[in-house]
Amino acid sequence: MAQDSWPSPTHNDRAVTDSEYERVAARFSDDGAWGDPTDTAIVSAGTGLQVVVRSDAWANVRGHAWTSGTSDVTLTIAENASGSARTDWVALRLDRSTWDVAAVVKQGTPGSGAPSLTREAGDTGVWEIPLALVDITSGASTVTVRPYTQYIGSRIRPCTSTTRPGPRLGEVDFETNTGRWVGWNGSAWKTLCEDSGEIVLTGSAAPWTVQTDSVLHVRSGVAHLRLGSFTRTSGGTLDGSDDSRLPINVPTAYVHPDRDQYAMVYVTGVRIGRVTIHPANGSQAGQVWLTQHPDISVGQTVSGSNISWVVS
Repeated sequence: MAQDSWPSPTHNDRAVTDSEYERVAARFSDDGAWGDPTDTAIVSAGTGLQVVVRSDAWANVRGHAWTSGTSDVTLTIAENASGSARTDWVALRLDRSTWDVAAVVKQGTPGSGAPSLTREAGDTGVWEIPLALVDITSGASTVTVRPYTQYIGSRIRPCTSTTRPGPRLGEVDFETNTGRWVGWNGSAWKTLCEDSGEIVLTGSAAPWTVQTDSVLHVRSGVAHLRLGSFTRTSGGTLDGSDDSRLPINVPTAYVHPDRDQYAMVYVTGVRIGRVTIHPANGSQAGQVWLTQHPDISVGQTVSGSNISWVVS
């Protein structure tokens, strides 16, 4: 086949087929709905086994415009008598047999989670983008809708931390619920920019009392913690061989994903010890424990140092 381009006077007298139009227009705008996650959800639960696609919603799918129109659109969800919960998609589907885009229900398999969306390249088949997940328990007479709308954005796609779209290499997204900018490197999402501001970590864990607050600041994927000071107020002398939990807890989202972190502390009497900050993949995620130390009597104080670690 010789080289070709369109639209052009030399290509079919400037006439363009639906397939040729898709190849041109698919990258004019990313697939997705107009708006962002702070807008009213496009899909909500209806009466009984129904969902409602709200009126005046707009979207683009592979360069094809779609609107829900001036009235709500009601879609029926199939009954589920399987004995296991089922998850369906509400999706926008471009069907190349008609070249129309429509909101449809894509039924899942009970007990198997949500089905895969279909994205077939070429001149035939369908291309689907998500609007919402629908959960149907066995024997249910109503449904639960979880918004999962993919938005167009401005080449940097708005989303939430739990509704990131199927990524492309190099894609950058902004999470409206966390304020983070994240990027896809081909195998994992990485935090590109984030500023949590100062987070004061306080808590209670007898027999310790907080004397000086611990302050956490997370910026661009790195957590910086200034440990405070804690006085032993009861319980007798803490033996040097015993671990003890301190009254501070780091939010799970901000601890290291899979490795303990260690920080030095100073104990009354010009002595030193060590604390352990537990990672996100453990049963004590975010907890801070005094794990190496001399004997500590009631009334003596443990004063922390500064420590930083990679969050993502």
